[in-house]
Parts: sequence; structure tokens; C-alpha cells
Amino acid sequence: MTDQAVNIGDAERPEKADSTPAAAGRGPAPNTPASPHADPTPTPAPDTATAAAPAPSRPDASEPPGPGRERRDTRRAAAEPDAPSGAAAGPGAYGDDGDFGDDRDFGDDGDDGDDPHEVLGRRGSGGAAAGPGGRTGARAGGDGRPGRVGSGDRRSRTEGDSASREARRFLGRDRELKALRVDISRAGLDTLAGRKVPRARVLLIAGRPGSGRTALAQQLVRDLERGYRDGVLRARLTESGGDPVPVERVARGLLDDLGVAAPAGADEDEVSELLRAALTERRVLLLLDDAADAEQVDALLPDNPECLVVAVARGPLTGIPDVRPCTVGGLDAKAAIELLDGYTGSVRITVDPQAAETLTELCAGQPAALVLAGGWLAARPTASVADLAKRLRAVPDEDVRPATLRPLARAFRLAYEALPAPGARGLRLLALAPLGLADPQTLSALAGCSVSTAASLLDGFVALGFVRKAPHGQYEVPGCLMPLIKDRLAAEDRPAEVQLARARMLERTVRLLQSCRAVTEAEDSAARRKISGLPRALRFPNRAAAAQWLRDRQPVLLASARLAVADGELDTLARRLVAALVRALAAHRGAEEAAPELYGLHQLVLGVAERRGLHRERAAALLNLGDLDTRTGRTRDALSRYRAAMDAGRLANDPYATGRAMESVGGAHQELGDWQRAADWYGRALAQRLARGERADQARLYGRLGAVHTYAGRYGEALRNWRAAAAGYRRLADVPGHARALSEAARVQEYAGRLQESLRTCEEAVEWARRAGDVRLHAALRLRLADTLDRLGDPSAARLHRVAAERLLALGGRGPEAGPAGSASGSAPGPAGHGASATSATPAAPTYETRSGSEKN
Repeated sequence: MTDQAVNIGDAERPEKADSTPAAAGRGPAPNTPASPHADPTPTPAPDTATAAAPAPSRPDASEPPGPGRERRDTRRAAAEPDAPSGAAAGPGAYGDDGDFGDDRDFGDDGDDGDDPHEVLGRRGSGGAAAGPGGRTGARAGGDGRPGRVGSGDRRSRTEGDSASREARRFLGRDRELKALRVDISRAGLDTLAGRKVPRARVLLIAGRPGSGRTALAQQLVRDLERGYRDGVLRARLTESGGDPVPVERVARGLLDDLGVAAPAGADEDEVSELLRAALTERRVLLLLDDAADAEQVDALLPDNPECLVVAVARGPLTGIPDVRPCTVGGLDAKAAIELLDGYTGSVRITVDPQAAETLTELCAGQPAALVLAGGWLAARPTASVADLAKRLRAVPDEDVRPATLRPLARAFRLAYEALPAPGARGLRLLALAPLGLADPQTLSALAGCSVSTAASLLDGFVALGFVRKAPHGQYEVPGCLMPLIKDRLAAEDRPAEVQLARARMLERTVRLLQSCRAVTEAEDSAARRKISGLPRALRFPNRAAAAQWLRDRQPVLLASARLAVADGELDTLARRLVAALVRALAAHRGAEEAAPELYGLHQLVLGVAERRGLHRERAAALLNLGDLDTRTGRTRDALSRYRAAMDAGRLANDPYATGRAMESVGGAHQELGDWQRAADWYGRALAQRLARGERADQARLYGRLGAVHTYAGRYGEALRNWRAAAAGYRRLADVPGHARALSEAARVQEYAGRLQESLRTCEEAVEWARRAGDVRLHAALRLRLADTLDRLGDPSAARLHRVAAERLLALGGRGPEAGPAGSASGSAPGPAGHGASATSATPAAPTYETRSGSEKN
């Protein structure tokens, strides 16, 4: 988020508070500013459901002890050595699955001793603020009785917020809006030169964060969106910490909004080209918020003049032709006073209009500063506007900041220093929230408090203008306030305390992801039994709720993984987080759909493994990345990764990883059509499996060798290997595998022109398929038998086998595959070693199963 949270003052005006003295005594009105983008009917997330508990002093009997134990255990987690958890993980595994039975909980929903009254101040008698913090949020129930901020029915509060959002309207900026609308129809340089316009028109809104630039862009989009039949696409180009978002990530997000899948591992140019192709025939309005430079915007511009791009940036985007910036400054006096009026009510403005004008001048008309000032006044019904202006004038300027940023810095400092210590600490810790997004679970873990207390804190911050509500039960820290909050965190908190808070947040995220995945398993599974002992704030009621949470939180979860790896000091937690996220995504979305996200996660693991010298995990990451590269057609890249994985497996003294890599190298050569090298590498892998007595792998590799020799036309070698594969499956009592291997041997005999032998082998395979009860395999073999009989000149018998095959298919309800080797069990794996057809060069989808110890994926 850039400045959306504070642009409310510029974009929308809250309903006027009741101006009567009685209303003033009740505290701030419940219709505190909210985001114009906030979902009017947000879906309640399972992890925040407990925040609406009636009181924080009644812990669940099943929950672990309170903050003392929590702090001790968190310190133990933060000091965890950077070595694989539990047994060393095999390829594809990045640490163990975590111990659900551990009583650790990092900010549970029990009683942590923090009364929400104390977090942001108590109300004094008569409704006046008792201390400097005052009362920061309106009661959801609206009953006027003393009680904790943010208590009551969360659904009622959501409905009230939705109604108040509808009542707000945009303030000021008439001149800017008019200029932007005129700019749309302005003839460009291409039009004046008689050339066809090649790309979408770009409207640029330039201004500093906190100036209301995003709110202006959002209002313009609302005014124009009806003219774009394919809707509005939104993307943010700068993260909350100020780092530019990679174009590849932005383009993937936009493609996802369009319902277009981008291949895993594709680079920036490929994904950008795919986005432009997807927008060629669409008429969309594209809002690019907080662009860092012209290159970012240029890479995302549609090659379609029917589209319109609204870009928001600090200054001109030099390099993009035919763009005139609309510069945004402060609000005019009338709009600024009207914004304050929405917080204070008309009485305090009317009795001292000169003080109100002075206050707007001190805030330089910046909506961000005015929102903080309004929140300060709303929390203090007895304070006058002149009191605030006097206090604000007394706040010293920070000479290190540019003059244009000093009004916002003064307003923030005044509002921040009025917070009590627990509230100020909670606000500082929000600087650690990934993407500037937090929910009660996140703040609970960061601050080490209960979820209900965290929910009260966040609602109080909304009322004071420090954060804004976001969809899906989340809260956003404004981008313009994030640097100020980070400065406070660096100045007031020791690095060890900050790292401890970050460790608590990561540990909580790991627990939630483990619970999210475990809910997909059977009721009587060990994982379900383990999560039943977790605090209810860390459990999901059903699979659908867990999938919804994962979908809503996915950007934040991926950002958490990136930040944890970039930190470099919590690598054990980072690896556990990545492993839990990989498992959760694969369980809920499947490896195929989640492949782009999984590719990035495997890259993160690879970075940690290389930094820490963890050769086993490096091999696992390289194998997983190689599998994904193979599936997307980057076979030569996959070959390089497989060779590197083989070297890492040897360094780790892991024979399974080494053998798996050898087999995958052979598969890559098979994909490239280099049959000799493929056979050589399969032979090396087979020799290792023979030495270790791994019979299932031996049978599979005999089949892969048979397939390669078949492609190369060496039918004698192919037949010997398929017979060895059939014998191996028979020793393993794998009847379907035995039948498939025999069917492939019959195919080789047919290619070699030995039709009578092929007929006998195929009949034997049919009998084994019948014993196996595999209807599809049985039908496919009947059809192959019919083809062989046709070649032998016996059409009557061939017709009988085809009729039998059709009858089998009618019973099975599904058509046969291209050949009997198309089934998974017993077939020769593809290049990635995961069970693709022996007669096809197409690799199968990797399973992404992660296990601990030396177990295989």
C-alpha cells in the first residue's frame, strides 16, 4: 500500500459526527474512515473469528499457558540452530513437518494479561479520554457502556462500516479530475503525425505519498470504469518497504486476474509479452499505483489503444512518450476543513473557523496529515481545534526530512506520542508486517498478545488514522507512514526484540499453514489428531475455510517467505515456512495449478541452502526446479539443474538424491532426443539401484531403458530390458506393472516384425491385466491385440477383441489412453522421474511430496 490508507481524507468524506455536546461526550463516531477499496462484505477469515470473543480474560481450557511461557518458547525458536529440523530431509523436503503436539503458541487467544483498555487508554468519567491516548475506537455495539475497544459483534461492525463507506464522498480535486478527463481525448504525437496509435494512452498522476494521489486515481477510475467492458485491473508497483516490485511478479498477478496462466519459471520478458497478448483484444482500464520508474510502467503497457493506463508516481515518467503529469499538491482550504469536519463534527469547526484554517495550513493540506489530526481530535471530544493547532505548532521539525514531508512527520509524531506504551509498541511492530498487511493473528504474534487484544489494537489504529481496513479481514499500513513507523522501531526497540517479534510472526504463520494443510487429510489421520490440540485461533473448521484463507492470504504468505529468506538470521524458520507453504499450496490447489508459486518457493530454498551449505536441501531444490523447467519446455535449463543436483547429492553423501538426479539427467537427454546419452545415464542410475537392492526402482529403470532403446531402433536391447522390467514387477507382486511391461515387450516385438511372438506376449499381458482388474488397461490391450490380429490377417478375431474392449470401456465409463503405458503405476517415468509414459517424451507432473529422513518423494 502506498498512500491509500491516508487518502481517505482526499477521496472520501466520512459522515458528519453528531455535533451535539452529548454526542461529543460519547467519543468518536463509529463511522471511522475506511478504504474506498475495502470490501463492503468482507469474508470472515477463520483465524480472526476469535477476535470477537466477549472478553479477553476467559482463556480456552485447551490452550497453553500465557505470555511467560510464550516468551520463553519464542526465544528458543529464535535461537534455533540453522540445521535441518529432525532427520535430514530427502530430495524435495526442506525440513520436517513441524510438531503439532508442541505446546508453544506465539500469541494465543487466551488471557495474556493485556487488558484492551490499557492498550490504547481508558475512558474517564463522563466519557472524556482518561489519558494522552484516550479512547481510540467506537464501540461496535454502540451501547455507551464502559468496555474494551472493538468488542461486540464483529458482523455488526462490518455491516456498519459498509454503510458508512457508502455515505462518504470524494472531496476536492475538481480541477485535477477535469484536466485528466481532457487529457484522455487529447490528440497524441502519433495522431498528429498521421500514424496509428500503437499503445494504450497513459495518464500520469504525480505527487508525494500522502498527498492524495492514489485517492485521485481511484476516483478517476471509478468515473471511467463503465466505459471499459473488460473491467479494471489494479497493480501496485512498490512494496511497503519502498522496494520496486519485479515486473515479472506484477505481470503474473495481472494475468491471474485475467484468468490466464503464466508458465512457471518464465522470465520477465516472457510474462510481459504474455500479458500484452492477453490485453490485445480486451478493453481494460489499468491502474498502476506507486510506479518506481518508467521501465516498470513501459513493460506493462498494453499494445492496444482501446485500453487506458492510469499511473501513479512521485514524479514524471521520463522515457514514456506523450505523457503529461497531473501534479497533486495539498487540498484547498475548503476541502481540508470539510475533511476535518468529518472527524470532529461541525461544532468545533464552527466555533473557531480560524483555528481550523490554521490547522489545515500546519498540515499543508496533506490528506495524510489531516487524517491523523482528525483522528487525534475524534479521540478527544473535549479538545478544541485550537488546542491541536497549538500542540502541532510546538512539535519540532526534523531537519533530516525534506520540507514537503515535515507536516506529515509532525502530525505523526503528535499522534504517536499520545499513544500509551502498549499501543505504541504494537504500532511500531506493524512495520514488520509483510506488504504492510496485518490481521489480528499477525499482530498477536508480533506483540505477543492475544488475538482479541490485537483486534482491538487494530480497530483503534483505524480510528486514529494509522491504518486502514482492507478486504478479507486485513489491515493496511499506509505507505507514506511506513518509513515513519520504521524509524520509530529502529530508534525505540532493540534489534534482539525486533528479531524475536519477527520469529514469533514466522512461527505463527508456520503453525497456520500446517493446520491449513492438515485439514485436507482424513479425520482419523495423525495430522488431524495433532491439530486438534492447537488453540482454536490456529485451527480451521473445514477444508473450504482453510482454502479460502490460503487464497486470501497468498500474497502475504509469499511475501513472508521472501522476507524470511532475505533476513538471513532466521533460516531455520524460513525453511520451515517454505516447506509448510509448499505443502499447503499442493494440498489445496494441486502441483499443476500452483506451479508458478512453487517455482519461486523452490528458488528461495535454493538460496538458503547455498548460503548455509546445506547440500541435501540444495539437491532437493534443484531437482524440484528441474522438474518444473522440464514441464515448461526448458529442458536444457533442467539438464543443468539436474547435473548440479547430482553434484550436491554426492557432497551430501545422499545416494537417493544422486540416483534420482542421474535418472532425471537421462530423462532430459531423452526429451532432447539424445538416445545414447539417455541410455547411458539410465544405466548409471540402474547400477546404483542394483547395488542398493531397490527393486521397485530397478524395474522402473529397466522400463526406461527399454523405452529409450525402442526410440533408437535397438529392438533387441529394448526387448531384453522390458522383459527384465516385467520380471521385476512380477517379483514385486505388482500385477498391473507386470501387464504393462509385457504390453511394451509386445509392442517392441511388433516393431521388430515378430508378429506371432507379439501376439503371444500380448495375450499374456491381457490375462495379467484381467487378473489385476484394471479395466482401462485390459481394454487398451484388447485393442492392441486386435491391431496385431489385423496385421496377421485375422479380422474376425480382431473384431471380437474390439467388441470386448468396447464392452469393458462401457463398464469402466472412461475411454482408454493412447496406450497401455499411459497409466501411472509401473510405467517408465518421464524425464523428471515421476511416472510418465514410457512411450512419450512428455514428463509427468512432479508430486511435490515432502517427507523427512531418507524417504523418497
